[in-house]
Amino acid sequence: MIRLNKHIAALGICSRRNADTLIADGKVKVNGNVVTDLGTKVDPEKDIVDVQNISHEPRAQNTELYYIALNKPIDVISSTTNEQGISVIDLITADNYYKIKFRDDAKKLEGIRLYPVGRLDKDSEGLILLTNDGDLTNLLTHPRFEHEKEYEVTIDKQLRQDAKKLLSKGMLIEGEHYGAMDIRKEWNQGKRVVLTVVLKEGKNRHIRKMLGQIGYHVSVLRRVRIGKLKLGTLSIGTWKFVEKTDII
Repeated sequence: MIRLNKHIAALGICSRRNADTLIADGKVKVNGNVVTDLGTKVDPEKDIVDVQNISHEPRAQNTELYYIALNKPIDVISSTTNEQGISVIDLITADNYYKIKFRDDAKKLEGIRLYPVGRLDKDSEGLILLTNDGDLTNLLTHPRFEHEKEYEVTIDKQLRQDAKKLLSKGMLIEGEHYGAMDIRKEWNQGKRVVLTVVLKEGKNRHIRKMLGQIGYHVSVLRRVRIGKLKLGTLSIGTWKFVEKTDII
């Protein structure tokens, strides 16, 4: 028997902390019954756990783990469902060119429930990782581990020195603290400026909100690295299997 929040994290759904919030809010069921006790324990090989009305059947301990790097296009959502539009899961399961080209590899994923690690905004593009490894998901998304995520960000004008200092310290936006942005490169692209930005934590629209707060407009935001894993030459909308050692 293990703690329910640990089991939810192991399923790759979210971190243990976020699982606690879902449990407390009554959004988790065990064998059909809503549970709100954060100390609830389950048997991963016997109990059926529903999280936000999505059922997760018992999984054998020897389930094979998969790691997929995907180059997410703009307008695709980082979700396990397509209720609000095309999801990253649709790009893995859809019969697109990349799946046809590597059909034998894609067959391995039949019946496997994958989850995106963290989020990438609908209007952003680039590297997103999908896996059924809940421990890795927790490792990469929990702020205390400080795993780097690197982005290429196109803005509308030159970045002032005082603006760089503000971004490097982090800032308070609408009562919420947004962690520091490490700006490692900056170059001109016509009338626009491209920044290479590294975050060690990532909140919703983190980069856009911080730059917007000090008067800059982001026209392109592309994630190019998660931990050790780089986007490289992977084409937009396509994916490939990677190893855990490629990531951390």
